[in-house]
Amino acid sequence: MGPAAKARSIILNIIDLFYPLFSRFMPRETFVYLVCGGGNTLLDIFLYFVFYNFVLDKQMVDLWFITISPHIAAFIMSFCITFPLGFLLAKYITFTQSDLRGHVQLFRYGVTVAMCIVFNYVFLKLFVEFFRWYPTISKIVTTVIVAVYSYLSQKHFTFKTVARE
Repeated sequence: MGPAAKARSIILNIIDLFYPLFSRFMPRETFVYLVCGGGNTLLDIFLYFVFYNFVLDKQMVDLWFITISPHIAAFIMSFCITFPLGFLLAKYITFTQSDLRGHVQLFRYGVTVAMCIVFNYVFLKLFVEFFRWYPTISKIVTTVIVAVYSYLSQKHFTFKTVARE
């Protein structure tokens, strides 16, 4: 068993250890998605914090032709790690039954993630600036909406399965 298969086996064994506690509330695939997606999100927040506060030291990033603010640079840096990790978790842990080719899945995953970024921006602007909700409450509601969209789009678009006769 190679290292990737071993990692997959360990992750699934840990997930299966806790799934019985949630089996009455949701299907296994949904639980696996929540664990993988939630773990990747927590990693993203942690990496963002480390990059922003310690790697970039809250300083602007000068790339000769453009200067990037530290909060955007930290977002880009953490995204470069969690985007491929999220794809690998979705492809090899959560949605393993998809008949689509890997490059098609990757492209569709990129489209889905891009839409999630747009939805985050739009909903935060709407809730905070138009509805005048508190930013933290707005972020929580936005995260729930985007997570539901992400799950449904990944299940039915990015990693869809073809019905067999």
